[in-house]
Amino acid sequence: MDRIDVMRLFTRIVERGSFAQAARDLQIPRPTVTHAIQQLEARLGTRLLERTTRQVAPTLDGIAYFEHCIRLLADLDEVDGAFRHARPAGPLRVDVQGTLARFFIMPALPDFLARYPDISLRLGEGDRMVDLIQEGVDCVLRAWDLADSSLTGRRVASLEVVTVASPDYLARFGEPRTLEDLAGHRMVGYLASATGTAYPLEFMVDGVLRTVDLAADLTLTGAELYNAAALAGLGLVQLPRYRFERDLAEGRLRIVLPDLPPPPMPVWVLYPQNRHMPLRVRVFVDWLTDVFARGMRDGGDAAAGLTPASAARLPRHAPD
Repeated sequence: MDRIDVMRLFTRIVERGSFAQAARDLQIPRPTVTHAIQQLEARLGTRLLERTTRQVAPTLDGIAYFEHCIRLLADLDEVDGAFRHARPAGPLRVDVQGTLARFFIMPALPDFLARYPDISLRLGEGDRMVDLIQEGVDCVLRAWDLADSSLTGRRVASLEVVTVASPDYLARFGEPRTLEDLAGHRMVGYLASATGTAYPLEFMVDGVLRTVDLAADLTLTGAELYNAAALAGLGLVQLPRYRFERDLAEGRLRIVLPDLPPPPMPVWVLYPQNRHMPLRVRVFVDWLTDVFARGMRDGGDAAAGLTPASAARLPRHAPD
């Protein structure tokens, strides 16, 4: 391994706190990792890492060397990326929300893999907030507001959110025309992972966010279950419009209070704030931005719920 490769290896070991995890992330044999770090420490004449049976942590010299490596690798990646002949390569681990991936990413993914054959993509599905560095994830795609100051990112789209209910539900409870008409109605509760409580319904009234808590006979987690609950007539739900486009067109669901829509839901690609961005991550983020931009230009069922990334919005956390 050359010095640059060893720097990348060392920074990943520090971030992951594990030789084995770093070896898996970078697809390097474990013995090679151990040997490379031993040679690095011998060349520098200092111990960089403290090993225990459970974790690996940097020494004071290791922390100083890590900070230098981060800056140098960031500069190197920036220089490499300035030249067209630079070819992004290596493992790329991305975590996405399932429905966003199904509607927007998976149909376009053959293009990315054909364009960058030297990138080995590992795609995971989830909707929790991932600890990118500790879990060895390069970036995540999430539909919520950027609230974690340890992360930075690029907003790639805003999703139009609607309040919907089934015709059967509306026949039983009536169709509300104002927020006051919601008295006596039911909502399907969606649990917030951070607080363990259900999100209220949200409505924009003359540019002001209003929240409404209704009784919920059912509370759940998971966007697919939330969608199914609406179809089953179990209450009012709020989700991005692209999830319901066909159900709305075929009459299985109806939009409620269309003049009082929920705030749009921003879509972000997030990555660590203080970590250099390898070229393979940069091209994926650029490609993902283009996927959503093309979706807005080309139209279609999914794109009907897309608005420009710069659209005004208020912070929102909800299922995708």
